[in-house]
Amino acid sequence: MADNHEKHLGEQQTHHTEQAAIQTIVVKLGTSVLTGGTLKLDRAHMVELVRQCAHLRQQGHQVIIVTSGAIAAGREHLGYPELPKTMASKQLLAAVGQSRLIQEWEQLFSIYGLHVGQMLLTRADLNDRERYLNARDMLLALLEHGIIPVVNENDAVATTEIKVGDNDNLSALVGILAGADKLLLLTDQPGLFTADPRSNPDAELIREVHTIDETLRKLAGGSVGGLGTGGMATKLQAADVARRAGIEVIIAAGSRPEVIAGIVQGEQLGTHFLPLESPLESRKRWILAGPPPAGDIIVDAGAAMAVTQRGSSLLAKGITAVKGEFERGEVARIYSADGILLARGISRYSSLDIAKIAGKHSQDIHKVLGYEYGPVAVHRDDLVLI
Repeated sequence: MADNHEKHLGEQQTHHTEQAAIQTIVVKLGTSVLTGGTLKLDRAHMVELVRQCAHLRQQGHQVIIVTSGAIAAGREHLGYPELPKTMASKQLLAAVGQSRLIQEWEQLFSIYGLHVGQMLLTRADLNDRERYLNARDMLLALLEHGIIPVVNENDAVATTEIKVGDNDNLSALVGILAGADKLLLLTDQPGLFTADPRSNPDAELIREVHTIDETLRKLAGGSVGGLGTGGMATKLQAADVARRAGIEVIIAAGSRPEVIAGIVQGEQLGTHFLPLESPLESRKRWILAGPPPAGDIIVDAGAAMAVTQRGSSLLAKGITAVKGEFERGEVARIYSADGILLARGISRYSSLDIAKIAGKHSQDIHKVLGYEYGPVAVHRDDLVLI
């Protein structure tokens, strides 16, 4: 959570006014939405979903697709073969279907002049600090260059131990990775109901959720269509994770006309889970209350002024020394030359790297290290003044 990316647009809006702001939106599309409940991809509906996402991009929003459907696409492409019900069979279908699925997304987004970039993740990519940061940097690079990230679990290689297990929870983790504002969990149901609407005609749609408790969890049923791995229970899990990271979550029917555009414009569609706090505040709270700082960064008077008075990021140019040992993504204290504690921040470089680039211009970082993780040592959104 603390490693959420620096939001290049720092405005944090209230729930009632955030529709007007430029947002990062994760759209999770379940197998039931992509197939329309059939055994093959519903391309007519997929292009309609793509049109809505392209419209958001034209408005300046950033869009990330978390897509299911690889196994369904593989089964369709191979002519629905009779296979033994083993993990290897699923991985076979995923291996065949994943390339078909990304081709579909690529062709559909190209209609609107948009490029896509494929990201295949497992839990191992998100649990390991270095791989987490690399995945985050790749995701941000795609967004920065106007490319639509299309994310799926790497089912072809994932074992039980490293699987996220369902794309609902994967989408929540991707939302945290991207520092997203909204997570849209699009499914074959209009939202979360007070009872099962398929068997109880008195079931009512729950419009807004402030607390996720045992009563609510009991209302969440399992997967119905038989094609996907996530039912309402996994959506509730995902919503709980995402809202703790400051992300608003909406469960809604993927088949509803203009569902994506409507939600972003503020229409009360589906079930809304309100965020507990903003992503920025969540990260800064972790910086203050999280693990103790692993080392110290000493800065010159100019950098001290920029950080404390102007709200600037800390550049390598203003660093004079580094003490202690810390890895990229760990918290370090920032001191002035005369020993005054100025701030705490998440370092984008290890202490070893900081020592090499101290006093250097941002454009020289690559020349010195042979690689770079961006032009700043500590971004202002990853920094808390003391």
